[in-house]
Amino acid sequence: MGYKDYYTILGLGRSASPEEIQRSYRKLARKYHPDVNKEPGAEDRFKELGEAYAVLKDDKKRALYDQYGESWKAVSEGHAPPPSGADRIHVDFQGAGFDPGQYQDLGSLFDSIFGVDFTGKAKGKRQTTYRRDWPTAGDDQEATMALTLEEAGQGGERTVHLTDPAANRKRSYTVRFPPGVRDGQRIRLVGQGSKGTSGGPDGDLYLRVQLEPHSVFRLEGADLHITLPATPRGAALGAEVEVPTLDGTVRTKIPPGSSSGRKIRLRGKGYHRSPTERGDLYIELSIAVPKELSHEERELLTRLADISHFNPRVHLGRTA
Repeated sequence: MGYKDYYTILGLGRSASPEEIQRSYRKLARKYHPDVNKEPGAEDRFKELGEAYAVLKDDKKRALYDQYGESWKAVSEGHAPPPSGADRIHVDFQGAGFDPGQYQDLGSLFDSIFGVDFTGKAKGKRQTTYRRDWPTAGDDQEATMALTLEEAGQGGERTVHLTDPAANRKRSYTVRFPPGVRDGQRIRLVGQGSKGTSGGPDGDLYLRVQLEPHSVFRLEGADLHITLPATPRGAALGAEVEVPTLDGTVRTKIPPGSSSGRKIRLRGKGYHRSPTERGDLYIELSIAVPKELSHEERELLTRLADISHFNPRVHLGRTA
């Protein structure tokens, strides 16, 4: 892996302040986050940003990086710093007590000096292992948060209990959600995902909203729909009725001469379209009749049939 200039990765100069480093990281991390940017290489770029930020946000790590560059990690682990140009060993082959001409190739020369063959494999017990623990961002996690339509419409707080499989324990989160949160919408909890390693940033936790089915309302966009049963008398003569909304019941009027399927619109009584704007509530009438009639009701309805000339099927071309 070649040398990485963390300042260049974050688009900064070496004199950048901690605030500038944080602002630049957040801006670029949002741009290249895998959930937002689906271009090839975006995920690698996002991880590279996390690696750079993990070092430059830490004063001690940044000081080591500024002094030793790509060797800062080894120095922080107690290894000797790399030699400067003046300290590097100069080998005078003619004065070192041997003639390089006796070696037939570079492989035998490296074997004699370092105890490794030309492929880099150590011979005998002279084996050195190099390891670099690069800062790695933690994985993002996702869970479901179920809400009733009333809860989602009003907004507020919810305590969510989740099991962390990595730590094998339960964790609780207090989540705030705005009025009008939608089914499938994700709420991001920054830094609450899997832990980063070697100083890498922690992942995020995404809570996907799941709206529970409602027994009364049907949500379409920002509008709510409800079916309201009405009596034949109320539909014919008009009536004032109570209608449920997400904010409680309201009274409205059924216009005289209403039939099944007629829709009554209540403006601004629907679901949140934005924090300050709401959709409408549509009431669809459904005329209901009793399954059993009293003797007096039957007589009155029979009398009505005798004196009424109303025929709802006249448009079908029949009088029956």
